[in-house]
Order: sequence, then C-alpha cells, then structure tokens
Amino acid sequence: MDPSSLPYARSFRELVVYPRQRQLAREVFRVSKAFPAEEKFSLTDPLRRSARSIGAQIAESWAKRRYEKHFVAKLSDADAEQMETQHWLETAKDDGYLPAAEHARLIGLCEEIGRMLGGMMENSTSFCSDSAFREEPPLYCCSKPAATPPSSLITDH
Repeated sequence: MDPSSLPYARSFRELVVYPRQRQLAREVFRVSKAFPAEEKFSLTDPLRRSARSIGAQIAESWAKRRYEKHFVAKLSDADAEQMETQHWLETAKDDGYLPAAEHARLIGLCEEIGRMLGGMMENSTSFCSDSAFREEPPLYCCSKPAATPPSSLITDH
C-alpha cells in the first residue's frame, strides 16, 4: 500500500492500521471464549490484553505526534504488543486450544499490523511534521477560555 495514495487521517481512528487492530482484538476475544476456565489468568487474559493494547498504543502515539521520538516509541510499544499477541497465539495453538488454520489467520493479521506499524515508524516524519497537523485541536483542549469562578466562590481574604 502506497502511503501517498492514502487520504489524510484526522484521527487515530482513520489510520488504516487501527481498524485492522480492532478486527484482531475482536477475533482474539471470539476464539478465546472457547479456552478452558483454568487458562483464564495464564492465557486468556494476557492474550486479550495484548491484542487490545495494540490499539491503545496506536491512539497514544497519535496524541504524541508533536514529538516524533515519542510517536515512534509508542508505535514501537504497539508493535511489541502485537508480537506478544503472536506469542500467546503460539501458546494457544501448542496447547491445543487454537486450530492451525485459525492460528495461521490470526498470526497473518498480527504480521500485517506489524508491517503497517513498521511503515509508520519508517515514515514518522510524514505524521509528525508541522504540515501533518491540519486538524483542529480537540474540543476538550484550548477551545474555550477558562471559566470564571462563580462570585459565590470568590472571597476577599
């Protein structure tokens, strides 16, 4: 996929990688429902957490675009979570909880996300340069002047 052919993203939700991560997280949740109860804390929870954390790291990276090294560091964290997810998928397959075909499909999705994250890290300048900040600041930030406290809260001492 040629990054220059993609439309400008105004939110992390518009990044091509983000919906792919959400798909992975949903599918991991679906397949892990069938894992045995005794694996809840040692396999199911860490697998679900790592798969969901990829998206959280992508969202955090978007918020840190003003500082390119921080942006890349958060994308690197997302990639690490993607690799951890691969580890837990390998474990689930080895323990007989995940069929080979399902395992291969989910690993393929992880690897696709990893390639996208790698491309973003390699081209971080295009996300972090001054021209990359075309969107308006979030409504919760800088859009309203500070509120004046009610007169009942103002004291003379």
